[in-house]
Amino acid sequence: MNNEFNGKAILVTGAAHGIGAAIASRFASEGANVVLADYDKAVLDTAKTINENSTGSILGFQVDVTNEEQVIDLYAKTYDEFGQLDVSVQNAGIITIEYLDKMPREEFDRVMQVNTTGVWLCCREAAKYMMKQSKGRLINTSSGQGRNGFIYTPHYAASKMGVIGITQSLAHELAPFNINVNAFCPGIIETNMWDYNDRVWGEILSTPEKQYKKGELMAEWCEGIPMKRPGQPKDVAGLVRFLASEDASYITGQTINVDGGLIMS
Repeated sequence: MNNEFNGKAILVTGAAHGIGAAIASRFASEGANVVLADYDKAVLDTAKTINENSTGSILGFQVDVTNEEQVIDLYAKTYDEFGQLDVSVQNAGIITIEYLDKMPREEFDRVMQVNTTGVWLCCREAAKYMMKQSKGRLINTSSGQGRNGFIYTPHYAASKMGVIGITQSLAHELAPFNINVNAFCPGIIETNMWDYNDRVWGEILSTPEKQYKKGELMAEWCEGIPMKRPGQPKDVAGLVRFLASEDASYITGQTINVDGGLIMS
């Protein structure tokens, strides 16, 4: 097993389930010290489970990435615990699906706060420690909707396009400190979020002639993917692991699709 990440300090937000948990697990399997953070208190159980099969230290914290004080405290605790911060993965995100004329302002604002402001806050705090070290990796979660917006989710599309903008801007600013900043765009990945997407989009897009049952809409959309299948969280974790590695040392300011070829741009 490659021991490149042995002893490295890696923080992952949105790590209670799905993609975030898979990313944390991948780094833990290679001996990294991993901090998992999530709004969902289930992150504590996820951290405990990962710790059982890890040689590094695994910590879990319940954190709201829109709460500035909590984010500051999260990164301070991580740095105090390990004396370094090598990789920070900004993965916390939410989605809601709603007709434009029915969407309240509060719903729009909440999605933007978590998906965009939360990424910026975490990048800001992580960068403070990485700049001291003159090295580090910031890796941000965007979405296929960061490339192409979709129906009934203008807030989500805007938030994920914002992540790409943050990534590119910070890549310029932090390059002199040997900090790489990249993002990735997951497509259809089998997670709790996509269970929600399948159900709610399925309800809205159903017609009298075609009523979508559980799993049918996602299966239909997967037929439009060149690889003809949904992705797994581990597929995304593999990409993130690469972006955090020395093999990616000359890559910055990029946003990489991980979607089976659904979007080729």
